[in-house]
Amino acid sequence: MLDLDRIGFAFQPGRWLFRGVSLTVRGGQLTAVLGPNGRGKTTLLRCAMGLLRPTEGEVHRHSPVGYVAQAHSVGFSYRVIDMITMGRVRHIRPYSTPGRRDHAAAEAALRRVGLSELADRAYPQLSGGERQLVLIARALASDSDVLILDEPASALDLRNQARVLALLRELADGGMGILLTTHHPNHALHVADQAVLMLEAEDVRVGPAASLLTDQALGQLYGVPVRTVHYDDDGVPRSVLTTRYS
Repeated sequence: MLDLDRIGFAFQPGRWLFRGVSLTVRGGQLTAVLGPNGRGKTTLLRCAMGLLRPTEGEVHRHSPVGYVAQAHSVGFSYRVIDMITMGRVRHIRPYSTPGRRDHAAAEAALRRVGLSELADRAYPQLSGGERQLVLIARALASDSDVLILDEPASALDLRNQARVLALLRELADGGMGILLTTHHPNHALHVADQAVLMLEAEDVRVGPAASLLTDQALGQLYGVPVRTVHYDDDGVPRSVLTTRYS
């Protein structure tokens, strides 16, 4: 659905933020991008989305792509259903208004994220978790096959983190291609099929999450000791990553 072919990006000539990144996002697959602040995660997503042109390499988008940015604010007190209907903009002719099909798609997207009862609420009155789900619904309403999200759970409490991540995993299992950034290796460990580790400008590693998210690699990525702890959750084997802060 989405191919990045040895792309690189430099804000100034010779000063690479990242280089030589090759990545394929497939339907039914969730890919998580990890790296410290300033390493270029958001820039990578913006190149994948088409909002930035890579300095080198090529991006091939074979399917429509929906984007959920990290930070979002609105200047007006739009209703939730109106916010979601805005996701239909590519289906609406210039100077036209949303039609029956657009309203139906927006309502279906709102049901998909479990917030139908909030359709007439003002978007600024929602909690952080509810806003994030509304923005995901807006991207879903666009009828895109690929969803790109910049740190979708970064500002959420544990309950809403779980809610958003479960939804994204469900969407991937339903056939969508999901590409997201995260500062939480545990999130990637539990929901990602594929991982991208942005260690240095010319050291970006791509591979299966289960084999790439090792203690050694994550310790190198973040510069702190990382240890994997395995435990039994009612008969289901699970793993979590822990670190020592002092």
